[in-house]
Amino acid sequence: MIAFAPWQGLLDGIGWIVAEIYELIPNYGVTIIVLTVLIRLVLLPLGIRQIRSMQHMQIVQPKVKQIQQKYKQNRQRQQEEIMKLYKEYGVNPFSGCWPVLLQFPILIAMYSVLRFPQHPIHLPEDTQLYRVVTQQIPPVAAPDQTPTEPASPSGTDFLGMNLLCSASQAGNPSAALGDRITVDGETADLRYPVDCGDDVARAPYYIFAVLMFGTTFYQMRQMQKASPPGAASQQQQALLKVMPIMFGVFGIFFPAGLVLYWTTSNAWQIGQQYFMLKTRPTAETLAAAANDKREPGKKGFLSSMMERVEQERGRRAGGAGKPGGAGGKSGGGGGKPGGGGRKPGTPRPGPGSKPKKRGDDGGDPKKRPKR
Repeated sequence: MIAFAPWQGLLDGIGWIVAEIYELIPNYGVTIIVLTVLIRLVLLPLGIRQIRSMQHMQIVQPKVKQIQQKYKQNRQRQQEEIMKLYKEYGVNPFSGCWPVLLQFPILIAMYSVLRFPQHPIHLPEDTQLYRVVTQQIPPVAAPDQTPTEPASPSGTDFLGMNLLCSASQAGNPSAALGDRITVDGETADLRYPVDCGDDVARAPYYIFAVLMFGTTFYQMRQMQKASPPGAASQQQQALLKVMPIMFGVFGIFFPAGLVLYWTTSNAWQIGQQYFMLKTRPTAETLAAAANDKREPGKKGFLSSMMERVEQERGRRAGGAGKPGGAGGKSGGGGGKPGGGGRKPGTPRPGPGSKPKKRGDDGGDPKKRPKR
């Protein structure tokens, strides 16, 4: 696994939370479900933002299509008008990406914590869960210390499954879990015998693998329906079809504890999206909310981007202007007689030039002051 110190600290923190929940609820499966609910509660604001972002994009999508059709020959103007539209309705097209991206580091972290054998074990040594796990997979330091017979799965069983095993090992009372350690510079492969039940115990493993595939597929379909029409490219649509199959394969080879976590997380997200998709904002409420959020002196992401676009347009327009415009003409009259000031844009007299005399500016001789 990754040896980066902050990452290891995160894994140890998750392991500590799992162990503390197990102290209160000494059931490994229920512990994983409770941990999943806690993680989803922490991610709830981001999940709500993701769904709202999809709904907002659905609202403005027809207007985006109109702008793209109107300025299809001018891509720069097209992007500027789309940014103005997003700003008007308070839509951030990037806000829906973060919840999806955050799920993968969490999944990797949960895999690192719930996968056994592993060294080091991300569980506090003075906890009951540590003793339950190490009863089956002891924290050995050398190959000759590995057990030869599987220990009882009591403490890690749930609905007839040993959550340390995978569906591919189901029904094998002497399944082997492998690990690789390095001792004195030499690498050794270790094999741990684990009781994964008999033939009758295969069914729960396969059921949860199918549930992992089914809930992933349904959750992806929900997201696809919530996305704006035509927003997903062919590559994204292909990814939506491939991901459920990919996670279905994971469900066969991942530990059953991780499959339980992912299935519970999918079920939570399906329910969350179901209730949120029933309440869709309108274009009027979206524009009104965007106006209420605008505060003087406070700039958002799109406002800052639009300001930079306007500055760039002004710079280009200023650079394209011809020198010597109306304000830069030389030799124009109209100055006050005897006045020492110059009009803006009038060039300074060069060296050796004669100063103008009074009346040289073409004024009326009768109005000249008497000496």
